[in-house]
Amino acid sequence: MGEITADGVVEVVGDRCVLRFVRELPHPPASVWAALTRPDQLARWWGEADVDLATGGRFALRWLNRDEDGHGAELHGTIRALDPPRLLEIVGDLHGTLRFELREAGAGTRLTFTSTVELPAEVRTKVLAGWHFHLDALARLLDGGRTDLVHVAGWDAIFERYEQRAVG
Repeated sequence: MGEITADGVVEVVGDRCVLRFVRELPHPPASVWAALTRPDQLARWWGEADVDLATGGRFALRWLNRDEDGHGAELHGTIRALDPPRLLEIVGDLHGTLRFELREAGAGTRLTFTSTVELPAEVRTKVLAGWHFHLDALARLLDGGRTDLVHVAGWDAIFERYEQRAVG
């Protein structure tokens, strides 16, 4: 793997942070949309999901990795905005408002992902690294690859790069 580009950014707006990633994916919007909305595909880049794909529908997700005490994270959310295959916005109890915007970009897709959430400064680089890891896993899935979502190999290097950028 080459050098990690810490492409996630944080903008502080009042008491909230907007974490933003823009990724160019060499796959059509329909393929990216399926990876964002189908539980069988979500389980391969993010976590086990229960999705009622409708405005006001349920979006629940369980990350597969655990902390040192064996606890895992779960998201319990509602789909607030839905415009297939262009927009998915989820409001949840974990990570606030998650917004996935898809735009055609040549033969591929430009994915703009944001998470708008209250986030203490001391955990921002960890959260950025986490989303970076999962968006890399999404790209890998679309390319036909696999990611270990239990052991999250590679997360430490991603986190270190965000820490270096924060200090530099």
